[in-house]
Amino acid sequence: MKAEEKPQDPTLSPKLNINQWAEEDRPREKLMRLGAEALSNAELLAILIGSGSTKESAVDLMKHILKDCKNNLNTLGKMSIADLCQYNGIGEAKAITVLAACELGKRRQLEKAQERQRIDSAQAVYDLMHPLMQDLSTEEAWVLLLNQNYKLIKTVRISHGGISETAVDVRIIIKEALMVNATVVALCHNHPSNNNKPSREDNTLTERVKKACDVMRIYLLDHVIITDGAYYSFREQGKL
Repeated sequence: MKAEEKPQDPTLSPKLNINQWAEEDRPREKLMRLGAEALSNAELLAILIGSGSTKESAVDLMKHILKDCKNNLNTLGKMSIADLCQYNGIGEAKAITVLAACELGKRRQLEKAQERQRIDSAQAVYDLMHPLMQDLSTEEAWVLLLNQNYKLIKTVRISHGGISETAVDVRIIIKEALMVNATVVALCHNHPSNNNKPSREDNTLTERVKKACDVMRIYLLDHVIITDGAYYSFREQGKL
């Protein structure tokens, strides 16, 4: 005879999976919205393992493991695959992922931060971009995004196409600068003809970019025309 099953307590709510959480509470969505720094260690680790167990969500599972490590990531990194696999919901694949992340964190601490290149002149712009542009058969326009110390944040190609000219949307330059908090920008483009003299369109573009940068309180360092072996600087020529 089967033992009588106890009725389920209607006041107890079943555990919600992460995909049933409010979107603002899900680790991946939270990271996209607020950045990685806004997440707890458990939430970051939960993103790595992807899922928990039938009893715990991925976040709760990692909270459990971290609690056993006295909430110390160094202690977590010293655990073995076998140690982690003792937890319900952690298999070899998840254990390896967690330990790989811990090892990457350790290696990052050992590496010296990469020194950003200083771009503070037309010659510096030319030296950086000439190897990239010297053999192009069509025009390309690039913007160099810099911080207030003229250190390079990133380079972005903003247009490419024609043999004698390429269309540049000034709004894209401003958008790219704002996205990385750049306070200084330098514009450059190549002339496949190897004639480094600016065209009327080049002069007009420089004026438009300068006006847009002034409105947004961004300093336009220069507009440099690059050819194979020479350059033209609007700044050096007194046109900025």
